[in-house]
Amino acid sequence: MIFIDGHSFSIPSSSPSQPQGDDILLALVENPNLISATSSFKANPERKFLASDESGSERSKWVYIFQKEYATVDPTLVDFVGTDEATTCVGLVIRNKKTRMTSVAHMDSPKIVEIGLSQMLSSLVANSLETEFEVHLIGGFEDVSLQQGNGSAVSESPAYLDGYSFPLCSKIVHTLWSRDEKFHLQTFCVLGHNTRRDSDGNTYPFFNGFVVETASGIVIPAIFDRTSRCPDELVRRIRVSVSYEDANWKEKLLETYDCGSDCFKIAPCRWTLRQYHIALSLLNCSDLEILSTCSTSPTAEAPDFVDNLRRQWTYLIVHPHWTETFPMKQPRTFARSSDGKWIRC
Repeated sequence: MIFIDGHSFSIPSSSPSQPQGDDILLALVENPNLISATSSFKANPERKFLASDESGSERSKWVYIFQKEYATVDPTLVDFVGTDEATTCVGLVIRNKKTRMTSVAHMDSPKIVEIGLSQMLSSLVANSLETEFEVHLIGGFEDVSLQQGNGSAVSESPAYLDGYSFPLCSKIVHTLWSRDEKFHLQTFCVLGHNTRRDSDGNTYPFFNGFVVETASGIVIPAIFDRTSRCPDELVRRIRVSVSYEDANWKEKLLETYDCGSDCFKIAPCRWTLRQYHIALSLLNCSDLEILSTCSTSPTAEAPDFVDNLRRQWTYLIVHPHWTETFPMKQPRTFARSSDGKWIRC
C-alpha cells in the first residue's frame, strides 16, 4: 500500500478497479504533495563524497551501492548510504520508521523489482506487515519524452511506454501498491521531475545520485568520485555486467554488505569465457561505438563511463576464470579500519 502525507493513496475513479503500474505512476507524477516534496529535494545542494577529503576521526562512515546492488545499514554504525551513476536506473530507499534501519537499492530492470523488494524488506524487519516504511524514489528521466504538445506533464500516447526509465518506474510503484506493507512515499524525483534539457532538446537527468543521512532519514542529491565508490570498485562493476550469466542472481539484487558486522561481503558471481571474448572484441572500439553499444542513454553518461568499461574488460582479459577472483567460491570480505578505510580480510 502506498501512503502520501499520511493518507492512503488512491488514483482517479475513472481508472480501472485494478490499476496497472502505468496508471499508478502517472497519477503519482501529478500528485501535488509529491511535486512539492520533489522540489524541496531538488533545492538541496549536491553533496560530493571524496575519500581523500576526510581522514581519521573526522571521516564520515558511508556505504556505497553500485548498479543492481542493495545494502541495508544500521544508523549506529553508518552515517550515510547512497549511490550514483544512475541515468535510466532508479534508486529506491526503504527506511524503517521505528528502528531507522535503512535499505537502498540501485534498480536497473523491471525484472529484479519484485524479488529485490523482498530482499530489502527481509533485511529491515522480521514482520514487515506490522511496520511502516518511509520510501524515496530518485532516478530515471525522460529518455523518451512524456510531453504533449499542449505542455502537460504526461502523454496519452503509447510512446511513453518506450525507453527504459518509464517501465522500471511503473514496475516499482505497482509492486509497492500491490504489497500489504505500508509504504509512505516521501520523495518521487523520477521521469519528468528528474529531467533537464539542453538547447538542442536533448534530455539528461537532473541528478544521478543521492545519499540518505541514516540518523535523520534526510535524502539529498550526491555524487561520488572513484575513491569513494569503495571497496572493491572494479570487481563490483564487473559483477553488474556479468551477473546475467549466473543463475544464482537471476531476477535478484546483488548482495554486497553485511549490516550486523559493518563489513562488505562481495558475494561471488560466475562468468564464462564468453565474457573474455566480448571484452576482447570491445576493448579497442571507439568511444562512440562503446557508448552506442553498451549504454541505455549514450548522451547522458558520465565522462568516465567508457574508461570504466575498458578497465572492466582489461580485468576480464587478464582474469578470464571467475574462480581467480572468488577462490573457493567465497565472498570477498572487507572490514572498516579505525581510520574509516576498507581493508581486505
